[in-house]
Order: sequence, then C-alpha cells, then structure tokens
Amino acid sequence: MIIITGASKGIGLYLMGEFIREEQDVIGLFNSTAPNKNVGSMRRVDVADPADVAAFAAAIKKRNGSKMVLINCAGVNYNALAHKADPARWARLITVNLVGTFHVINALLPMMREQRYGRIINLSSVVAQKAVPGTSAYAASKAGLWGMTRAIAAENADRGITINNINLGYFDIGMISDVPTELREEVKRAIPSRALGEPSEILTTIKYLISCGYITGTSIDVNGGLY
Repeated sequence: MIIITGASKGIGLYLMGEFIREEQDVIGLFNSTAPNKNVGSMRRVDVADPADVAAFAAAIKKRNGSKMVLINCAGVNYNALAHKADPARWARLITVNLVGTFHVINALLPMMREQRYGRIINLSSVVAQKAVPGTSAYAASKAGLWGMTRAIAAENADRGITINNINLGYFDIGMISDVPTELREEVKRAIPSRALGEPSEILTTIKYLISCGYITGTSIDVNGGLY
C-alpha cells in the first residue's frame, strides 16, 4: 500500500498517476485542493489535524495487509522577509509542512512496526540548503525534516522500517509554475545542469529508496548539482 500526502496537485499528483498506472494499491491524501483526477483513490485528510490523521489511520488499518510505503508531499508556501513576516502565517507553514508530516508518520508507524516493514520518504528542498531571501519559514520546515528523520530512523531501523528525505532542486512541476518565465530562466542558469529537473527523476529516486532497506536516516540531493 502506497500512501501519498499532498496528492491532488504538483509532485504528489504526478506520483499518484504513475503508481496508479502501474496498478499499485495507492491512496492519495488532499485537503485544500480538491482533486479532479484519481478521485476514487483520494481521501480528504488535514495533516495539520492529528485527530483527522488518526481517523484515517484507523480506517485503513481494517484493510491493511500489504507492505506500507508513505510518501510525504503535502506542503504550503509563504514568502516574506523575516522582519516583515506575519507570525501566524509563518507558524501555519511549519504546522503543515513539518508538524503535519510528523502527524502522518506518527499515525502509521504502529502499523509498520507491527508488519516489521515500512518505507517513509519525505520531500525536502534545496531551499533549506541555500540562503534564499524570503524563505525562512519554508526553509525551516524542510530543514526540520532532516533532524526528525534521523531520530525516527534510529528508533525504527531494527523493525525493517526506513525513513529518508529527498532534497529537491527546481523541477518542471509544482510551485515553479507560479514563477514568471524570466525568473525561471534565471533559475535554470544557476543550475549546473542548466535545466529544470524532470518529474521522472523524483519517481526514480523514490523507487530506489523503496527498494533499498539499508538506506535510512539520510537525505539524497536531487538538484542538478545546485548548492
């Protein structure tokens, strides 16, 4: 069973489509953006609400018999210089991107531990590695995944459970679509490969992490050489 958060748009939507095409048992979670594809495989779950996440986990426990893979794509963005930022919006981003990711992991880990198998893959970002003005909230949320991942990996490695991050660079999917063309070209010039990443590269990396049981507690940079 593959569970994908943030599955109604961007990278999550792409991954949903690919796994469905491969006839995998996949469930997509969404909240604010209602899906217009794969509707039958989608569930509305607010990852920022632990009770909502717990209810979802209880529901799938009844059908849980296959090995579980969790891919955390859910996230929101908020850009503002730190001295001008709205503290409430800053905190909301952390609640969704970091705390929400923990809520889902926390709810599904007991089932993984019982099965003695699990794969957890979090989507982090090159923004947490680079000094990008205006991204303090987003960078903090994505950097927070690194420490959380290391601790959870140490707690569960002897149970056949791995947890890793993929630090994504700039891809031709998702939030980049909101960037003006001129700025997109500037971004591409800053990437050593001189190109935006293809979504298929994300899928390939995810499949590798699913297949390998000896990689855990780490991050893989998929960014075309951008640092």
